[in-house]
Amino acid sequence: MSLLSDFKSFALRGNLIDLAIGFTVGAAFTTVAQSLVDDLLMPPLGILLGTTDFSDYYWLLQEGEGAPGPYDTIQAAQEAGAVTLNYGAFLTNVLTFLIVALAVFVIVRLVMRASRAVQDEFGETEDESTPETKKCAYCREAVPFKASRCSHCTSFLGTDGGPLQPDAALTPGRPPEDTALPASGA
Repeated sequence: MSLLSDFKSFALRGNLIDLAIGFTVGAAFTTVAQSLVDDLLMPPLGILLGTTDFSDYYWLLQEGEGAPGPYDTIQAAQEAGAVTLNYGAFLTNVLTFLIVALAVFVIVRLVMRASRAVQDEFGETEDESTPETKKCAYCREAVPFKASRCSHCTSFLGTDGGPLQPDAALTPGRPPEDTALPASGA
């Protein structure tokens, strides 16, 4: 296969598209979480700690050549050419991460709870010995075990997990069993 066709089959896989959608939604969600931290949580927390912004917390490692310290803000220190360790910005980012992780955890927990409720409601109990996927007998791609049609080649797989062997009547190059030619010499 050529490089272009390999890339095309990789890029158009369902998992990659799902990943791209998840990444886009995650980026938008991160923006909302960052706003929650910066605009809603940090001001009251800053009032309790005596300052309105965590991002102004820093350690001065080396004074700048432009002006000697101390500096009121990180921006003033950076304008003077000072070297700073910005632990306040790091703490803000850690808080943002924890909020995003908590929100994702809550969403996943709600989805799992809803999934269990649907399974309980409709009697869909999963047998632990049943595999999640099987290979299509025609195109050899993995499909869900309970699928009745292959999502890749659209072959009929049956209703109870489908045949694991191709149907002789549909296999190219092999005549169907009921229309086989009689043996010669009869």
